[in-house]
Amino acid sequence: MTQLLDKPLELKAPPSPAQRTAHRRALLEWIAIHSFGVAAALFFTLPFVFVFLTSLMSDSQALSRDLIPHTWEWGNYADVFDTPGFLTWWKNTLVYAGLGTVLTVVSSTPVAYALAKFRFRGRNLALMLVISMMMLPPQVIVIPMYLFWAKQLDLSGTLWPLIIPMAFGDAFSIFLLRQFLTTIPDEYVDAARVDGCGDLRTLLRVVLPMAKPGVAAVALFQFFYAWNDYFGPQIYVSENPGAWTLSYGLESFKGAHHTDWNLTMAATVLVMAPVILVFFFAQKAFVEGVTLTGVKG
Repeated sequence: MTQLLDKPLELKAPPSPAQRTAHRRALLEWIAIHSFGVAAALFFTLPFVFVFLTSLMSDSQALSRDLIPHTWEWGNYADVFDTPGFLTWWKNTLVYAGLGTVLTVVSSTPVAYALAKFRFRGRNLALMLVISMMMLPPQVIVIPMYLFWAKQLDLSGTLWPLIIPMAFGDAFSIFLLRQFLTTIPDEYVDAARVDGCGDLRTLLRVVLPMAKPGVAAVALFQFFYAWNDYFGPQIYVSENPGAWTLSYGLESFKGAHHTDWNLTMAATVLVMAPVILVFFFAQKAFVEGVTLTGVKG
């Protein structure tokens, strides 16, 4: 006790001017970064909030400057569902997006695996052809493709001209999967072959379990594309209302209710909701797949 009392009290030296300046600069940087993040979040979120709030307004209030509904009109969503053809648009969109996504993943994965792990003459040329197909706008080939599907196969007015081509692979999906598969070490593939696995079994048992984030990213990209596709349905199914999708049907709905902005916004929310929910629950795999893609060339 006496030794503790005899020990001189050590006082902490006050921070130097350089330390105070560094601390102040770090604090300002923290405030600036978080302020920018909050502003960016509001920039992307407020339009959705505005659409949702407008969808719950009455007819008269939707045309006013009010931002908050006076009465919450949840019946607007029931009115949208009661619109003739709306449930049919839902069914067609689910078939188009769901079946198209499955076909794209199934057909693109073996091609991407071959370009990533096989060594054969002309591999680089095949990869360049895939990349060149990514740069080819669909509007360039729409006329010959329409003549083929409508005149030769008589499939105009159906969704099959949009779904069947997905069974033959997609350039963007092949490239994205190929870039992801190159990040998987070749030693795993070689070890599977030494154990007697064929190429197909190696792909299914070894490569695909390790490539789940990349496959999920490709599936989500394709699902979002098909769900939001307007150009394709406009070309092939515009003449048949029974084959319309949500994206094309929403344009018709807006034209029929151009003064009922509350119903138009309610229909918009119903079209956006599945995409938002899918991304919300699958965002981890999606972000991981996109982040890891392209680490190796």
